[in-house]
Amino acid sequence: MNLPRRLRMQQGQERASVSPLELFFDLVFVFALTRVTDFMADDPTGENLLRGVLVLAVLWWSWVGYSWLWNLIRADEGVSRVVAFASMGAVFVVALTIPEAFVDLPDGLSGPVVFALAYFVVRALHLVMFLVISTDDPQLRRQVLRFVPSMAIGTTCLLVASQLTGTAQTAMWFAALAGDYLGTMIGGAEWRLRSVSHFAERHGLIVIIALGESITSIGIGVAALPISWAIIVATLLGLAVAGLMWWAYFDVTSLAVEHAFESAAGTRLIKIAQHCYTFAHLPMVVGVVMMSLGLKKVLSYVTDGNHHRLTDPLYGWPLVALLAGGAVYLLALVYFKAYPTGSITYPRVLAAAVLLVLIPALWHTPALATLAALTAVLAAMIGYETWRYADPRSRIRHGAHER
Repeated sequence: MNLPRRLRMQQGQERASVSPLELFFDLVFVFALTRVTDFMADDPTGENLLRGVLVLAVLWWSWVGYSWLWNLIRADEGVSRVVAFASMGAVFVVALTIPEAFVDLPDGLSGPVVFALAYFVVRALHLVMFLVISTDDPQLRRQVLRFVPSMAIGTTCLLVASQLTGTAQTAMWFAALAGDYLGTMIGGAEWRLRSVSHFAERHGLIVIIALGESITSIGIGVAALPISWAIIVATLLGLAVAGLMWWAYFDVTSLAVEHAFESAAGTRLIKIAQHCYTFAHLPMVVGVVMMSLGLKKVLSYVTDGNHHRLTDPLYGWPLVALLAGGAVYLLALVYFKAYPTGSITYPRVLAAAVLLVLIPALWHTPALATLAALTAVLAAMIGYETWRYADPRSRIRHGAHER
């Protein structure tokens, strides 16, 4: 396609870094993740948590498609920059309508319809850009065309869901996501990747964004209150949980996967990109957001000025979200590493099992003690891994490029 020079797109480079515009694009997702956490925290029932996870999955597909697109072309050059800002606007509208994604509020426009239409715009812009850049690449064009039905199914099901309620509405949301996931899984592996380092960095940054949202959940609830020992202990434990989760991803795991990623080629390269990044990072983000909900509820026990509440237990769905969210995050990390390397990190499987067992065991335990137990499990896991795998860790971190 012949475009004026100022609108022409530029190919991404093999060792490209994430551009400032991509980071700016991610700011919208910071807001969106905050909205999801608030949506679930306002009414932490099982139904609302399920709805929150469904919204996260939709947001994920809004984000992940552009990680593939901007690996091939620069986000900040030519017409791609215009598309980036347009898609940011659509995602921002999606985020604004999260509280109304399932149930329309009185007055104003129909929230579920606006949500579905804004999501359609995000996906359509992404698809049009891929059709444009695949003009001279028949293999990529075939892959994009095979992807069209899954995108159409997903957006159509959300539009249908906007006209339904209850179980039928939830079923259409599942159908929308199933269309995306199954379509991606069976649609072939003839996609293109130009920069492994860019792709890995892009997904690492989204993990940091999710962890940043958990820290925000901790800080916002106590920022305007007089400091107390309970607040200090709770916030430091919450920060420790976020730090340990960061360690679990970035210390060795992400590096080991990226090394295997760099060594792959052809179909294997695309399969690693799909399984380890497109698929495995969604449960990581879901796990972190669920833990953020639990942290938000724990902080509410120590910041309301009623000191007797420090002995009240965290129970019900907030407790499930806190501990099961941690387990989901760890199991996603296990799969993330196991798929490209064939190595299963068993301490993480054990730690995830312990967290799940602790849900009924801590049902009548004070909220602050529950948070301390979560911190202790994660710290023990990280401590053991650092000691047990000291030599492999050193090779991955310092010797991978010296062999």
